[in-house]
Amino acid sequence: MSELVFDCVDARPERYAAVPTIQLALRISETTGERVHAIALRCQVRIEPQRRRYTPEEAGGLLDLFGEPARWGETLKPMQFANVALMVPGFEGGTTLDLPVPCTYDFEVAAAKYLHALGDGEVPLLLLFSGTVFTRGDGGFSVEQVPWHKEAAYRMPVRVWREVMDLYFPNSGWIRLRRDTLDALQRYKAERALPTWEDALEGLLKQAGEAGP
Repeated sequence: MSELVFDCVDARPERYAAVPTIQLALRISETTGERVHAIALRCQVRIEPQRRRYTPEEAGGLLDLFGEPARWGETLKPMQFANVALMVPGFEGGTTLDLPVPCTYDFEVAAAKYLHALGDGEVPLLLLFSGTVFTRGDGGFSVEQVPWHKEAAYRMPVRVWREVMDLYFPNSGWIRLRRDTLDALQRYKAERALPTWEDALEGLLKQAGEAGP
């Protein structure tokens, strides 16, 4: 039986992907001397918000997710970030490869809302592994399962996520609106001959007494 150890050792923005992507550098070690022919690997990436401290400004940005800080002992729960599947080529001893983690700036997604609220520091991640390991057996290939308890913790710098979003959505963000709300906003914009959607939203904010940027 093989024995695998997983470590996440780095993170960087992927500059040339079709969607915003973070590359997590994953180190896989096999500790018994068994040669691994391949691994059909699955990884669930979670954010563990209870594992870091927050500034008052960050706490304000997290109000919609977790409520008032006095309630955080109950509300600060792990959240899903991504599910990734990856074929790991054969190796002996150990190997390091990139795990591509797709990201979104959709504020309907809790992870995006959480990450947007962070000013600096680190994002506490937990990587949970499963999948199938192929090794050489007496009669050909032997098949094993990656044990469910295999995991790796990693504290990803917040700047990595910000760099990814700046690459794909420079100085921008995304919100989703119902179609009837979008139609009403379109009418407001057209009736006032406003050139951009941002001008329309700024006009509404001023009417509501909210100062613009």
